[in-house]
Amino acid sequence: MADRDRPHQIQVHQHHRFDQGGKNYQSASGPSATQVLAVLTLLPVGGILLALAGLTLTGTVIGLCVATPLFIIFSPVLVPAAIAVGLAVAGFLSSGAFGLTGLSSLAYVFNRLRRATGTEQLDMDQAKRRMQDMAGYVGQKTKEVGQKIEGKANEGTVRT
Repeated sequence: MADRDRPHQIQVHQHHRFDQGGKNYQSASGPSATQVLAVLTLLPVGGILLALAGLTLTGTVIGLCVATPLFIIFSPVLVPAAIAVGLAVAGFLSSGAFGLTGLSSLAYVFNRLRRATGTEQLDMDQAKRRMQDMAGYVGQKTKEVGQKIEGKANEGTVRT
């Protein structure tokens, strides 16, 4: 009820003319040189593509007319073969989908169990410890090999 008592507001928007570089979009001088060049370039290209489309359609219709009797004659062989190929493809696709679903569900269950038992942090700490041990082992082996090479080099210089 209160809305009826208030006066309505009317908004007035000014219309602006769109100028580009001082020229109006609606100019009376005609198309520009760029537009004429674009039409002259694209007209032959469009015509050639249209002709190619017509030739392709004609070739398809002729091929279908030639192949239709062959399809009818060999249909007792082709239809079961097409069904067998379709079933084989469907089998391979569904097998892959089931395998992927199984692997992802096993990975999900494994991660949930690992989080539930709290072994996630233990696994990470153990992996860090093993990496540090391996780095120390590699460093020790590198030092030993370097000393061995240095010893052999010293033996070679002493003998000569």
